[in-house]
Amino acid sequence: MMGQPTIATLTQHYQPGDLLDSFATTNALLWLTAKQQQPIVHYWQQSPTVILGLLDQQLPALADGIHFLTQSGYQVMLRNSGGLAVVADAGILNVSLFLPADRQAYTINAAYDLMTQAVQSVWPALPIVAGEIKHSYCPGDYDLSIHGQKIAGMSQRRTAKALVIMLYISINGDQAQRSQLIQDFYTRSLAGQIDDRFPQVDPTVMTTVAAQLDQTITPQQAITQFNQHLATHGSLDTEWLPLVTTEPEFQAHLTQAFQEMARRQQRLPER
Repeated sequence: MMGQPTIATLTQHYQPGDLLDSFATTNALLWLTAKQQQPIVHYWQQSPTVILGLLDQQLPALADGIHFLTQSGYQVMLRNSGGLAVVADAGILNVSLFLPADRQAYTINAAYDLMTQAVQSVWPALPIVAGEIKHSYCPGDYDLSIHGQKIAGMSQRRTAKALVIMLYISINGDQAQRSQLIQDFYTRSLAGQIDDRFPQVDPTVMTTVAAQLDQTITPQQAITQFNQHLATHGSLDTEWLPLVTTEPEFQAHLTQAFQEMARRQQRLPER
């Protein structure tokens, strides 16, 4: 990203019927990044959804857990990457940073460091650090936290000529309720079994940016702050990418990616 003259951005809010479009768009944008050699930032939000990771498929009573989630008012989807369950709703912002780069250009840790530094720059008053928060949901080495309370998690995907660092960050809302929801999901899905691959979620180890700032902040305000940070590394273009995504070639890649996501959902038990 550094040194590039232009950074293209796209902001989307997916409706309930567009459940699979978020990750399908990620796949299509990864192709576009490689083709155009263009840095891209994709901001997106989803209606109340629990996004399962690939490991969650191994839960012994997954159907019971999914039934609990749907009864609690959440859609459920299986993403095309590892990790574990996370929550998406109106208070959660997803930020995906796409970089045109071959596999050797950034190590996995270097790419995560790039996103970590971006989040730290957006909220310099907050002592944000990277490191696993064990009893959060979807714990990972590059959890972002403040005084031991997690605000964000990250994952990556790579192709030969591009990579994407995907961040979800809890901007506002009831993080204790989100955490309890995931803990209850695992309790039901494990059906009394003990399996250390799945977290024992403690709602007290997760928080939101708004709570840590002790002020009201919306995802849209967060997007503005991210864009201000990006503008220090190049000029922002908010118009090119929305137009490109309507073109036939991009739409063909989007359709293919959507079909792959739809097939993936067939792995989930009936509920």
